[in-house]
Amino acid sequence: MSSELISILVLVVVFVIATTRSVNMGALAFAAAFGVGELVADLDADGIFAGFPGDLFVVLVGVTYLFAIARANGTTDWLVQAAIRLVRGRVALIPWVMFALTGALTAIGAVSPAAVAIVAPIALSFAVRHGISPLLMGVMVVHGAQAGGFSPISIYGTIVNGIVEREKLPGNEIALFLASLFTNLVIAAVVFVLFGGLKLWKQGAVSPQEATGSGATDGAPGAPVSGSGTGTGTGTVASPTATAVASPTEAPGAIRLTPARIATLVALVALVVAVLVLDLDAGLTAITLAVVLSTAWPQDSKRAVGEIAWSTVLLICGVLTYVGVLQEMGTIKWAGEGVGGIGVPLLAAVLLCYIGAIVSAFASSVGIMGALIPLAVPFLAQGQIGAVGMVAALAVSATVVDVSPFSTNGALVLAAAPDVDRERFLRQLMVYGGIVVAVVPAVVWLVMVVPGFG
Repeated sequence: MSSELISILVLVVVFVIATTRSVNMGALAFAAAFGVGELVADLDADGIFAGFPGDLFVVLVGVTYLFAIARANGTTDWLVQAAIRLVRGRVALIPWVMFALTGALTAIGAVSPAAVAIVAPIALSFAVRHGISPLLMGVMVVHGAQAGGFSPISIYGTIVNGIVEREKLPGNEIALFLASLFTNLVIAAVVFVLFGGLKLWKQGAVSPQEATGSGATDGAPGAPVSGSGTGTGTGTVASPTATAVASPTEAPGAIRLTPARIATLVALVALVVAVLVLDLDAGLTAITLAVVLSTAWPQDSKRAVGEIAWSTVLLICGVLTYVGVLQEMGTIKWAGEGVGGIGVPLLAAVLLCYIGAIVSAFASSVGIMGALIPLAVPFLAQGQIGAVGMVAALAVSATVVDVSPFSTNGALVLAAAPDVDRERFLRQLMVYGGIVVAVVPAVVWLVMVVPGFG
């Protein structure tokens, strides 16, 4: 049995054990990376750790740390009320607002994970507060990010168009953008219908105060607190059934801007500017801003470190470290070249779409596109498959699966959801991601590739 096949079978075993024995999949994946790396791939510790996603580790820790502080001092509640005012109280429009917001951010140049890191914590805080399915809200955010992800000035768009130009393939920037936009828009509409979006219309309009219940500020995700009444934004954690006591200057249920909340809003704006304008690292920036807020208002922040999604961090970092071992030993290239050598162009095309989707659910979407598009060149050169449609199908297949909890975007959604059963939410994201992986590549192949064959 080849080493590449052994590494794939070990990954299957990791999934089976994690599912049946409720062991953290990340811990299992670290053990698998060690065993396969040392015994099969002949890698030393440095080679194994080369796949450790240090940047994603910092993003997950930094973003969840910053937004734990924002929940503790009531800033996220204030943002929820502001969102309700924006859509005149129509709760059903909020998922679409979040979809459009992340799409706009990626379309103008934000990296997809950066846009999700900014929007997801606010969107999921609103979802939990107002009884919207976290799965609905989370996937709307991710699909929104991918909807705008291939505009001619976006990161993904410029990378793919650059690969197409380098490989001397026919290209169409607008067709690529519209393919991703409409695919994700259709998926979002289906998700909205299936996951309870229509029921939200029946709720009609609500006031901003109703959107956040009593207007409590969170000492921890989902846990109301009693306000200090001093207008400083500090608070102490109360029992889960407690309600906040409005300060003398606040109407019942209203959330006013206090110095702590103003500073947190400034920090969130600074995060957006740092990531989108200054091109700074989202994780390092978020941690720095969180430390500044913690120093100024230590009582709001004293429990924030404990609210970092450590189990999610272990899960994602472990799985991606193992995927790094697969890449290091050539398993992914081996699979791609095996498919590329098939003599039936249409079959090779759909298999490449599936490889892109499956691998991208655990690894870098850009990296996968960079590997798969060149692999498609030999049979594209034959002229039987339309290059524009094939490139679009590969791009969509490799990015639409970012709802997987093992991708950066899916991991951010999982980590950002406050006051949820995280194990159940993980299973929901895994099932939904599996459905997307199984269905979407075949659909985009049928729509984008088959019509151009012949």
